[in-house]
Amino acid sequence: MHSTAMDNWRPNPKAQPFVPRKNYSSIHIPGATHRTTKRRFFSKVLQGLLVSVLLTTVVINIVFIMDTGRKLREQKDYEEDVGRDLNSLSKEGESDIFDSLPKNLDVEVLSSASRVSVTVDGTKVLEDEEKEKGRGVHILVLNQGTGSIMAQRVFDTYSAHEDEAMVLFLNMVSDGRILIFTIKDEGTFQMKRAARSLLKLLGSKKTEILGWRDTWAMVTQKQGKFYAEEHNKAPDLASWGSPVILRTTINLSPVEESECNWPDTEANRRRKSFCSRIEGYGSLCSCSDPAPIDMNPEPIADNQVSDIPVTVIASNRPNYLYRMLRSLLSAHGVNPSMITVFIDGYFEEPMEVVKLFGLRGIQHTPIGVKNARISQHYKASLTAIFNLYPEAKYTIILEEDLDVSEDFFSYFSQTVHLLEEDSSIYCISAWNDQGYEHTCEDPAQLYRVETMPGLGWLLKRSLYKDELETRWPTPEKLWDWDMWMRLPEVRKGRECIIPDVSRTYHFGVTGINMNSYFQDLYFKKHPFNTVPHVKLKTVDRMTKDLYEEDVNRLISNAEVLDHSKSPCQEDFMPDTTGKTYVMYIKMAHEQDYETWTELAKCFHIWDLDVRGYHKSMWRIFMKKNALFIVGDTNSPYSKYKPANIVPIYLKKKDEKKGRR
Repeated sequence: MHSTAMDNWRPNPKAQPFVPRKNYSSIHIPGATHRTTKRRFFSKVLQGLLVSVLLTTVVINIVFIMDTGRKLREQKDYEEDVGRDLNSLSKEGESDIFDSLPKNLDVEVLSSASRVSVTVDGTKVLEDEEKEKGRGVHILVLNQGTGSIMAQRVFDTYSAHEDEAMVLFLNMVSDGRILIFTIKDEGTFQMKRAARSLLKLLGSKKTEILGWRDTWAMVTQKQGKFYAEEHNKAPDLASWGSPVILRTTINLSPVEESECNWPDTEANRRRKSFCSRIEGYGSLCSCSDPAPIDMNPEPIADNQVSDIPVTVIASNRPNYLYRMLRSLLSAHGVNPSMITVFIDGYFEEPMEVVKLFGLRGIQHTPIGVKNARISQHYKASLTAIFNLYPEAKYTIILEEDLDVSEDFFSYFSQTVHLLEEDSSIYCISAWNDQGYEHTCEDPAQLYRVETMPGLGWLLKRSLYKDELETRWPTPEKLWDWDMWMRLPEVRKGRECIIPDVSRTYHFGVTGINMNSYFQDLYFKKHPFNTVPHVKLKTVDRMTKDLYEEDVNRLISNAEVLDHSKSPCQEDFMPDTTGKTYVMYIKMAHEQDYETWTELAKCFHIWDLDVRGYHKSMWRIFMKKNALFIVGDTNSPYSKYKPANIVPIYLKKKDEKKGRR
């Protein structure tokens, strides 16, 4: 088939674009002149009308401006005549504003097995019906003058110690606040006498008979009027009480009665802004004796870390963050301008805590779930801090559930130079995994360990940017970031510097990997240094080769303990003071931790995994004596074991044995 002319057509790239002419016809049409004349006439009339409208609009605007100016001058004259200052309202002026606020609030509270809710004046301000979450006592705190929500908490009083946390919170709430209580699922199993007594003081008539799976709701005012309480008993252990619906009307008090007259300072303006909207912080909001928020601690001599940014990793635990920041801002040598708090999520209260102390806070959208979310929060925060401080060589990393010692910054100031001098150092940490009340003694002593402790540590920029950032676990991996950093292929044989006595204290009892039982067992008896102005010893001998010289000398000269005794006996360690001992335990290869794990249980130290070792050797204090624990034959220090000494072997106990 032959192609048509159209098939062979190709556009001419040099052709000019087609532009139609305005007068594209020269053909004379009868009557066209007459129609054109009429169109011109109407066009002139239309233009005249438009000009008239424009002039009228201008005149109206001028009149409006003049009238507005006259009214403003009259208003100003009126304000001057009655002595009102718009920038400082009198009590009479405040009363006029507060007159518009409601005098009463109608409240409805629901308590049931699977759902709780609170409705105020027809608006649902609390609702929790999520499965397998929100068990326990829900508490709302309302402002007695405005009715605004100042705090919301849930205490899982089915679990141990949650009742103690509830008592602490209620004691921290200011007098006069409205308290609303409601139970979801079960809230009494671990509600002990102190908590029940406090609820009774708040007006409860049911606290003594409140039992397993009962439903219960109460509205009361702290140190004020009791409003209402409802309670339904569970018919048996396998059932819940029928739903409780409590309805009552709250009488609001004058707003000025709920405010404090603190001196007008920059710090108190921050305090007033916080305390007018947030509750549960105790003496911070006291009218008579408020807790200070400008700590002004003493400086430290030759501060080597004053210009190092401090990264605070936070989530939605505002009371933890408040405690942690008070501790941090009280440490000697702190530079508040270098502190940045990174909040995982857009939560109001943690950000208000940051503003209270005049610090910088950054919030970002969470990525991932559970452990992966924490890991991604860390990565985002570390990337951001080094972007904020492009010249910074290091950052100090803390979490919101840590107290820091008075000499926290002094500790890092004395050790930071080691990161530049020794490439075998992975990090400098303020935490000793094995530093319990009975196993640490010397706040000036330092160790090298092959694990990454975290919990207050110094990170080198080049390590993060050159190695960690690009390899960081991705959001779909439910990995703990610190466990990942401990992997041999990530750590690459490097070690961290740690103190014998920690410079941080872990106080958090809630979190993805934390509960009150775990805190009590592994962290509660883990002290931090309280001795001021500690001068660390042998800092310059913490480099790789010099440290080896010291360890070899100490072990070779140490007194060997009696290996015929069980290390689990109280008399295994002699009742001496200030001596250096060594013991040898069976460790056939690098992963043979059977005896060590059992020994850790005997010594009541960290036994969940293996931490705090250096070349298969651990260093602790026992009865105020230095003790070296050497894994034989895997450790190179096994060469100092006398020939007649048989290494101690502790067989792993069968955890299932004896169970029924």
